[in-house]
Amino acid sequence: MKKWLYGSIALLAANAARAQSETPTLSAGDTAWMLVATVLVLLMTIPGLSLFYAGLVRTKNVLSVLMQCFAITAVVSVIWVLYGYSLTFSTTGMEQGVINLASFVGNFDRAMLSGLTRDGLVLSIPESVFVTFQMTFAIITVALIVGAIAERMRFAALLVFAILWVTIVYFPMAHMVWSGNGGLLWDLGVIDFAGGTVVHINAGIAALVAALVLGKRKGYPNTAMPPHNLTYTVIGASLLWVGWFGFNAGSAVAANGSAGMAMLVTQVATAAAAVGWMAIEWIIHKKPSVLGLASGAVAGLVAITPASGSCGPGGALVIGFAAGVICYFAATKLKRALRYDDSLDVFGVHAVGGIVGAILTGVFADASLGGIGLAEGRSIAGQVWIQIEGVLFTVAYSGILTFIILKLVGLVLPLRVTPDEENEGLDLVLHDERGYNL
Repeated sequence: MKKWLYGSIALLAANAARAQSETPTLSAGDTAWMLVATVLVLLMTIPGLSLFYAGLVRTKNVLSVLMQCFAITAVVSVIWVLYGYSLTFSTTGMEQGVINLASFVGNFDRAMLSGLTRDGLVLSIPESVFVTFQMTFAIITVALIVGAIAERMRFAALLVFAILWVTIVYFPMAHMVWSGNGGLLWDLGVIDFAGGTVVHINAGIAALVAALVLGKRKGYPNTAMPPHNLTYTVIGASLLWVGWFGFNAGSAVAANGSAGMAMLVTQVATAAAAVGWMAIEWIIHKKPSVLGLASGAVAGLVAITPASGSCGPGGALVIGFAAGVICYFAATKLKRALRYDDSLDVFGVHAVGGIVGAILTGVFADASLGGIGLAEGRSIAGQVWIQIEGVLFTVAYSGILTFIILKLVGLVLPLRVTPDEENEGLDLVLHDERGYNL
C-alpha cells in the first residue's frame, strides 16, 4: 500500500501529482464534500468546543471562555493567511531522507497566500478550499488549550501566547507530519491521518504545561467548582461529535472510500469510548454521569483521529473502548494523584486519548486486523515503535517550547489575574460584561 495513504492525504498527494507531472482535474463531488467538511470542522470550535467549555466553568467565567475561543478563531485565521499556510505546507528545500531546516518547518514563499488563484487546485478541489479546511485545524488546536487555563489567565496574555504557540509549535508540527517526503515525522513513517500528534497530543501537552506554569485556581482542590451548566456541555459535545466527521472523513480530501471508512470508524470509536467511560464510572461510583458520557465520547473522537484513515471497524471498537477507560482514569485518578489543575481535563482527554490512539494506530493499521495494511516489510511491532517515537517527539517538542513561550510572555505581560479578580470572575474583570444577569 502506498505510504501516502497514511498521512493527511492533503499536500502529500498534491506532491505526488506534481512529481508525476499530472494535471489535477476539478471534481464537483469532491469539492462539495470538502466545502461541507470545512464548515463542520469550524463548527467544532464555534460553537462546539466553546459551549463544551463554557458549560464546565463557573457562571462568573462563562463569557470569558466563549470570548477566548471566538477570539482565537479570528486571530489564528488572520495568521494562517499571513504566513501560517506557508510555514505549514511550503515544501521548498525538502528532500526525502535529508534532515535540514525544511524538515522541520516551511518557509515564506506562500506568505499572504502568494500564488493562490481562483482556479488553482490541490488534488481535485480548489486550493482555496484546502487552505480554509487546514485553517480550521489550526484554529481548534489552539482553542483546545483554553480548557486548561480557564478561569485564571489574562486575555491579553492568552492572545500573545496563542500567536506565538501556533507559529512556533503548531505550524512546524503540522509540517513535520503532513508535508510529505522530507518532513521529519513523515520520513520516520508516523501514521497520523487527521491529527493525533499534530492536534491532540500537541495541544494536550501544551495544556498541561500551561496549567502547571499558571498554577492552580484559587481554592483548588479543596473548594468545590462544579460546572455551571451541563446542558451547554452536552450540546457542545454533540456538536463536536457531528463536526468530527468533517475532521476525520474530510482528511481524505475527496468523497471516496477512504472518507466513507473514516466516517464509519469515527462513529464506532466514539460510541465505544462513551460506553467504556460510562461503564467504568458506573462500576466505580454506582451512578453514570452525563458529563462522563460526554467526556467519553470526546475521548473516543480524539483517539480515532490518527487511525481514521488506516483502521477498520473492529480496530475502532478497541481503540474507542480503550480510550474511554484509560482517559477516565487519567482525568480522575491521575489528576487527583498529581494534583495539577487542568481546569477542564484537556490533558486527560486530549493528550492521553491522543497517545492511546496514536500507539494503537500502529496495531490496527495491519491488514490482518482489518486495517489498510502496513508499509511493505514493516511489522506491527515496528510500526508501534515508530508511533511511540512520534508520540515522544511531540511530547518533548510541545512541552519544552510551550514552557519557554509562557515564560517569555510572562516577562512582558502578567499571565494570570489577581486573587481578587479571580474571585470576582473574568467576565466582569476582563470584559466588563456578564454572561448572566445575576
